[in-house]
Amino acid sequence: MDDRNFKVLIVDDVPKNIQLAGSILQKQEYNIFFANNGSTALKLSETNDFDLILLDIMMPEMDGFEVCEHLKKNPRTRDVPIIFLTAKTDSESTIKGFDTGAVDYVTKPFNEKELLARVKTHLELRRAQQDLWEANATKDKFFSIIAHDLKNPFNAVLGLTNLFLAKYDSFDDDKKKELVQMVNQSSKHMYQLLENLLDWSRMQTGKMEWHPATIDLYTYAFENIYLLENSAENKKICLRSDVEKGTPIYADPNMTTMVIRNLVSNAIKFTEEGGEIRIISETDGEYEVVTVSDTGVGIEEEYVEKLFRIDAQHSTPGTAKEQGTGLGLILCRDFVEKNHGKIWVETEVGKGSKFKFTLPKIRV
Repeated sequence: MDDRNFKVLIVDDVPKNIQLAGSILQKQEYNIFFANNGSTALKLSETNDFDLILLDIMMPEMDGFEVCEHLKKNPRTRDVPIIFLTAKTDSESTIKGFDTGAVDYVTKPFNEKELLARVKTHLELRRAQQDLWEANATKDKFFSIIAHDLKNPFNAVLGLTNLFLAKYDSFDDDKKKELVQMVNQSSKHMYQLLENLLDWSRMQTGKMEWHPATIDLYTYAFENIYLLENSAENKKICLRSDVEKGTPIYADPNMTTMVIRNLVSNAIKFTEEGGEIRIISETDGEYEVVTVSDTGVGIEEEYVEKLFRIDAQHSTPGTAKEQGTGLGLILCRDFVEKNHGKIWVETEVGKGSKFKFTLPKIRV
């Protein structure tokens, strides 16, 4: 995590203290937020994921101890480190601060070097904690896929082939063809899952090489339309690309094609028969905004924020009961961010989704 991405909240009822602390921390290019009372601090904490909170003890209406207790009871904020800002140096106040959940304290008036050192220390610890948390979530996701999601399609293939062998002579040609098609679909699902799993594993271990170059987005959109055309036709879905020839982007070719492929595959999965999927692009400054738009089932608001998170165990069967792990979207996030872009979704239940991502047009 870049230091500029760290969010720090300063809470103090004295504007001069906020101004002084803010001016010191802004030298490190932290993302600084302010609150002049406890109630405002709690409201801001409900809508922002802070990495550190600097909290004054002596405030009217709600003092720092009470604010800290509220923060530690809230699942969203209980792990955010809190440093008390205080003019008090007596041991009783210090002990009470630690008892309510603070990790440190800084006395006023501020010593610039001390404040910066303490803030930096706890932000580094926060970074390490988040890295460890993500590593554990990654491990859990990996074993979940091995134990459950990869096992299921293998069982399907084994069951179908056992049935085929046991009753081969009694099945007519239509039934045999139907079973072969079912085995083929399960095999394709296994192959895509294994491909995503291997790519994801290489990303996590740093073994996936990144070779950005200036490429034509049109080529990669067209190739994936061709590759996934049969899957779309099986559900009578119109699949097309409106990307113009000669649309330059600066990105890794393999990662670019995997992002498009995963997003289009996902759109096919959640689009009903007779629907439409389009790949669109438009220039926005130094970036190309790529949209994979579908007329599918859409996504409920409560699940949107979980789509690109490794810790969120959310996977929904497709409109034809297609299975998945959610790993494809996590891969898309990793690949897009590796190429200095961002990814998000705009969706409405019953009307469809637009998965959008940006890639630079020139080297950044």
